Amino acid sequence: MLLDVRTYRVKPGQLKAQFEVYEKYGKPAQTRHLGQPLAFLRTETGNPNEYVHIWVYENAADRERKRAAMQADPGWQDYLRRSAELGALVSQTNKLMTPVDFYDPPKT
Repeated sequence: MLLDVRTYRVKPGQLKAQFEVYEKYGKPAQTRHLGQPLAFLRTETGNPNEYVHIWVYENAADRERKRAAMQADPGWQDYLRRSAELGALVSQTNKLMTPVDFYDPPKT
């Protein structure tokens, strides 16, 4: 199992607008290729302008194949354009992580 943990930071006051653009334009294309994320979270404490989503893949090859298909999707490209036009995104951090041997992940 490979987890893609993605943390995004937006400009103050822009989280709602970023979520609206993603929900309407990004989510349909993204979930068409990646399935549902393990989690899509907004900050409860800490920086209120951050959100995190976690995607689960079988391995690096699975991730590469699915993300390449998503990048080729015109719907995803439309979302990227709209997100860029909104201009809310400040930074993005990605971590590829694997569970430790003694971890028994929940069944989804």
